[in-house]
This record gives sequence, C-alpha cells and structure tokens, in this order.
Amino acid sequence: MGQPLRLLIVDDAAPFRETLKRLLEFEKDIEVVGEAQDGEEAIALARQLLPDVILMDINMTPVDGIAATAVISTEIPRSVIVMMSVQGEQEYLRQAMAAGARDYLTKPFSSDELIHTLRNAYLMESKRWLQASPQPAPTMEHNGEIITIFSAKGGVGKTTISTNLAVLLSHELKKSVILVDLDLQFGDVPVLLDFEPRRNIIDLIQTGEWGREEVVSSLHQYSPQLRVLAPPARPEEAELVGGGHIKQLLTILRQMADYIIIDTAQSFQEPVLAALDESDYIAIIATLDIPTIKNVRLCLDVMQGVLDYPAEKTKLVVNRAAEDIGIKISVLEQRLGIGVSAKIPSDGRLAIQAANEGIPFVLSSPKSAISSGVREMAHKIAGDPMEAAGDSVPKWNLLGRLLRQGSA
Repeated sequence: MGQPLRLLIVDDAAPFRETLKRLLEFEKDIEVVGEAQDGEEAIALARQLLPDVILMDINMTPVDGIAATAVISTEIPRSVIVMMSVQGEQEYLRQAMAAGARDYLTKPFSSDELIHTLRNAYLMESKRWLQASPQPAPTMEHNGEIITIFSAKGGVGKTTISTNLAVLLSHELKKSVILVDLDLQFGDVPVLLDFEPRRNIIDLIQTGEWGREEVVSSLHQYSPQLRVLAPPARPEEAELVGGGHIKQLLTILRQMADYIIIDTAQSFQEPVLAALDESDYIAIIATLDIPTIKNVRLCLDVMQGVLDYPAEKTKLVVNRAAEDIGIKISVLEQRLGIGVSAKIPSDGRLAIQAANEGIPFVLSSPKSAISSGVREMAHKIAGDPMEAAGDSVPKWNLLGRLLRQGSA
C-alpha cells in the first residue's frame, strides 16, 4: 500500500467533524492528520501540516472557507481543497472555486461520495502538477544511454515497467528522459500516461528529410524532464517504419536526453532489432511461470547466439515477484544461466488502478512495494545511491561482473 492521503478537516461543528472521521476510519489510504473549527485555524494548520487534501466548509466565522481557500491555495498550492456546502450556497461555492478549490460536496453526502471525491480530486490535481508548465528541453548535448524494455511473451507488464521507470527517472532522479513507444501496432504508452498525442512516429518519418528539429516537434512533453514519442495511430501504419528509421531516430535521441527508454513489441521484427542493436542495455522482463521462462530462454539464445550480443548487455528483470507464487528466483536463474538484476513485487490491484486512472503508480503510491521495486531498478540504471541504503547501488554495467564474481 502507498503512503496514505493526508487529510485536514475544517468545519465549525465538532459533531460533524467526528462523523467525517468515523466515515473515513476504515479507509487505509486516507489519514486524518488534523481538524480545524474555522478558516483562521485551517490556515495555521495547513502551514504546519502541509496536508495533501483539505476538506473545507464554506460557512464559518470569523474567517470563512472562501477566505481561507484564497490564502491556502496561494501559500500551499500542493494542498488540494475540497469545499463542503449546503443547498442554496451556490454563489458562495462559485467564489470558493474561483479562490482555488478543486472540487465540492453538497451536504448531506454519503461516505462513498466523500471518499470518491477526496481521492479523485487529489489524483486529478497530481496529474495537473506533473503536466503543468512544461519547460523546453535544454539544448545542451547529451550522450544518452538507450535502455530497451523487451519481453519474449505478452502480458508480463512490459509497458507498465517502461512508463513507471521513465517517470521515476525523470520525476524523482531529475534525469532528462525520452520514452519511445516502439510497439508499433498496439502501443499503450499514451494510454497509461493519459494523454492524446498530437503527433507520432509516422508524422516524423513521413516528413521526408528529417533531423533533430523534426524529432523535437514530434515529441509529446509529458513533464519538464520527460518527453514521449507515440506509436502509430493505426496498426496498419506499423509497416511504414523500418530499421533504418529507428537507427537514425536513436542517433538523434542520444544527443537529447540522459536516458532513452524504449518499450517494444514482443517480436524480432526489423524496427525492434534495430532498437536492440543500438541499445546499451536490454531489460528482459520475466515472470515466474514456465511458459515465460521457456520464451526467455529462447530470447537469450537469439540475443547471445544469433545476434551475438555480449552477456552484460542483457539484464533479467523479474516482474510480479512473489515468494509464495510461481517458480523460485534461484531456480529461474539456474535454468536461464543469468542472474536477476532487478525484482518488482506483485501488486496487480495497484497496477490496474494506475492504468485505469492514467497516473503511474510511482506517483500515486510512491511508498508502495511495487514502486520501490521500480525505484531500485532506476537507481541501478542511474548508478545513484538509494535513499535508504548506506552504499551506492552498482550501475548496470557492473552487474554482470559482480554476478560472475558471486558465482565463481
């Protein structure tokens, strides 16, 4: 479970505040961190507690909810304000929304209405924070690393890992990242990040002669440090993209970001092969079941045998890792002859919720176990120390050597 949503309740009626707390006491993802009886006290507590959401009544004295909202929304813009009003206070409500409130509830309301409104207001505002005021990408030259997320089998969470990894590298580690959706027929990156691309890879390659300027104009600015190249709008357009296009594209993208994360289809078609060839690292996503292991084994045989990739280029990432379900990781490593470089715990409920809401779980539930797994993967890629670790996390280009030393 992620970090609970921290709520401040503001209402001049103590019995009503108690009722609200009782309605919320069984919601594990919502924590009441304080309560205030008027707007003045609400301002003071908001400054002290920095709550995620403030549930604010309109009619209070001496400082009403509208005045308090105006102050808090200016001083503490990350605190999302949800107003409460009774029928007949619509004019006050309009003033409150103009002052900075994000949603409202009309008294009396049900527990389901209350919980849904609080969660939805916070999630929608989180999305706006992430996408608000994107800054132009710096013109400085990079020598970015290309990391391709690959799977030999569908349904293993490849796109979920790609999107959350890209968001975490850019949002938390402050790296400049370009996420490329190279699942050219059925790419889902825009869906998981909840945006409608204005341009995609087809718009780019159909411009004829193209270079850096055209590539920049084809990217969707998702956040200040993260840009996305969307897949074709229709499956039949996939055949318009060739391996030469991908090699040219990746040569340009290397100069534009610290990391280029590529989400691929589970195939060895020409565009995917071009991306694999150009990649610094290939993260092969596996789950702990026999069909996936069989396909991963075939995939490794192709990469290391037919394509002649060095062993240290391929990294094995276990998704949906659980101690009590599936094959043990030690058995997986033995059967595949490769060590596991990262493990991402199983949390299907959170992953599905994040996909449906269009907010990556590393943002909506940053303290969850599944987010921690992606965070560990990101730190290994970046070679940065983990927040809770005393030592640096080894960068991916050291993992192969460390694993070989461990097995010697």
